[in-house]
Amino acid sequence: MHTDDQVISIARDMLRTASLHGHKYASDAILAAVAGREAVQGAQATVFTSDTDDMNQLLEGHSVRIEKI
Repeated sequence: MHTDDQVISIARDMLRTASLHGHKYASDAILAAVAGREAVQGAQATVFTSDTDDMNQLLEGHSVRIEKI
């Protein structure tokens, strides 16, 4: 997945807001940032994850659908 400075900044803010720390959450935060950015731009975004709790924390307040796999 390509990331740019905006995605990295959004991911960092999401981690801070959700009070999540460490490399364990880094890839989730990048995915959440991309999905959140797409949703803000009007796209219907869905994230498929085995850990819905973390994604719900990261995407709180964003109109992104989260599906457990």
